[in-house]
Amino acid sequence: MSAIVHDYCPVYAPIFGSLGCAAATIFCCFGAAYGTAKSGVGITAMGILRPDLVVRSIVPVVMAGIIGIYGLVVSVLITDGLKQQMALYTGFIQLGAGLAVGLSGMAAGFAIGIVGDSGVRATAQQPRLFVGMILILIFAEVLALYGLIVGLILNTKATGSDVSCGN
Repeated sequence: MSAIVHDYCPVYAPIFGSLGCAAATIFCCFGAAYGTAKSGVGITAMGILRPDLVVRSIVPVVMAGIIGIYGLVVSVLITDGLKQQMALYTGFIQLGAGLAVGLSGMAAGFAIGIVGDSGVRATAQQPRLFVGMILILIFAEVLALYGLIVGLILNTKATGSDVSCGN
């Protein structure tokens, strides 16, 4: 029994969707972990001087954790579109969606970690800097949100292929 392999629907097409799923999760979690760890170090150092501000300074850790959720959302959506026989176009679009959210999430996590670390330390010395730190953290977080939006738009285009693979 021989299988006819069409150029647009090769047997290896689903690997690109799987890589997109993995990239979204892995890179977003790298960013979230770095942001959490770096901010946590700053919170711990700040807590020695001002233990009353520790709970207030948890904001960077929460914002870093949200980035991991962005990767999870896109990974679940990509996984929903995976099939044994699928167009190469679909696999490439799913890979692009995963990379878009994953790499922007990693960059945002790095930014949140660095700003969170120095921001909570500065807030311990001058409490009026708290609002400025929050604004900078929001601008860092929105970078991951841009990647999420692009990833969601790309994922909706993944099913729009003109090629039918016999599913």
